[in-house]
Amino acid sequence: MLSATVAYGQTDPTVMTINGQPVSRSEFEYSYNKNNAEGVIDKKSVDEYVDLFINYKLKVQAALDARLDTLSSFKQEFLSYRDQQIRPSVITDADVEAEARKIYRDTQQRVDDNGGLWRCAHILVSMKQRATKGEEQAAKVLADSIYTALLHGADFAALAKKYSGDTNSARKGGELPLLQKGQTVKEFEAVMLTMKPGEISRPVLSPFGYHIIKMIGHENFMPYDSVRADILQFIEMRGLREQIIDQRLDTLALQAGKGVTREQVLDRRLAEMEAKDSDLRNLVREYHDGLLMIEMSNRTVWDKAAKDEAGLEAYFRKHRKQYKWDEPRFKGIAYHVKRQEDVAAVKNCVKSVPFAKWGDELRKAFNSDSVIRVRVEKGIFRKGDNALVDHEVFGIDTVAKPMKDYPFEAVFGKKIKAPEAMEDVRGLVVSDYQEELEKSWVASLRKKYQFTVDKQVLATVNKH
Repeated sequence: MLSATVAYGQTDPTVMTINGQPVSRSEFEYSYNKNNAEGVIDKKSVDEYVDLFINYKLKVQAALDARLDTLSSFKQEFLSYRDQQIRPSVITDADVEAEARKIYRDTQQRVDDNGGLWRCAHILVSMKQRATKGEEQAAKVLADSIYTALLHGADFAALAKKYSGDTNSARKGGELPLLQKGQTVKEFEAVMLTMKPGEISRPVLSPFGYHIIKMIGHENFMPYDSVRADILQFIEMRGLREQIIDQRLDTLALQAGKGVTREQVLDRRLAEMEAKDSDLRNLVREYHDGLLMIEMSNRTVWDKAAKDEAGLEAYFRKHRKQYKWDEPRFKGIAYHVKRQEDVAAVKNCVKSVPFAKWGDELRKAFNSDSVIRVRVEKGIFRKGDNALVDHEVFGIDTVAKPMKDYPFEAVFGKKIKAPEAMEDVRGLVVSDYQEELEKSWVASLRKKYQFTVDKQVLATVNKH
């Protein structure tokens, strides 16, 4: 009889080995299928994808060698993702249902011990808290009139909809949510507790105005099934599900003994789930490796290139001819000022200053206090980028919309046929420099680490 390990090896053979670490066919298939799914523009064949996958795994290996997986920032982010995948599985719907019933029982006992629930309606003749004597008298007259009408058979719900200042209950004919002791103002509650079903109170004065109360009935706490959905929603909204999970983890850790922690319980849970679910195993591995690859790439290529000013300048000088424009561009500013004399003052402020510092100089000279005297747009402008530049520099027959409170406008700078400095095309240079560093890095990784591909197994990808 074959052992489980041998049997698994036959059903999921090793497709490649990278730095001595085997990569299963299922892991490669998962990555290939995900990155070449329906809708992906630049689809690759299996053979084309092999090199991309190897490069990815080599970067991960470099990150492991650099011990990036020991960084607290990495651990925190990865464990957060692991928890998202694993924590929900620690409990079942039955556990949540049990918590819902516990909340119900506790609430039921508290309400019933406190006298139960009162179902009533009211008509509120609203009154400002600092009402004048005249306003208070007018409110009382209206409340008395409504009460008199009710005594003569007027419909309570109709009058509530017409006169009540409590708009929420007015829409329901004055009916309030079920009330328990302590939920209403003392003046309202004192009368409510003395009323019998069907009774209508005289106007009751509270800080909100005059209430006319109609008692509908007194009852015990409602049945569980009638509030179950609300309790389950309450559990989700208050984050109580996470508390249930924590309680369950504490129980499991205690049962495991020997000082086992929640984290260790979750690690074991993950291992058990991965053994049964290859998709989960590959998903978690992908996230783990992806975090490492991104951090290593950022350190070696992306962030390094963006901050390496000397390297960017050298790259630009070496490849200057490849940065060409089809048409001349305007390197300068389009600006709007409050006063006519500032048109010339802006030009004088920056004419002897390097272009990169124009913005700082203008802010110091014109916008250093609370009054903004100059509105400026600085950059390398193409035709169509700015209406004022189009009109003043490129001679296009456009009319720029005047800027409110800044009636005087002008441009300053020069038209150039090609980039003069690295800063003129910084974004392109950074991108190209990153690409060069990436190629150099991958080449060095391919020399440093050994890797082999089993062509026979590769041929069976998505064909078994």
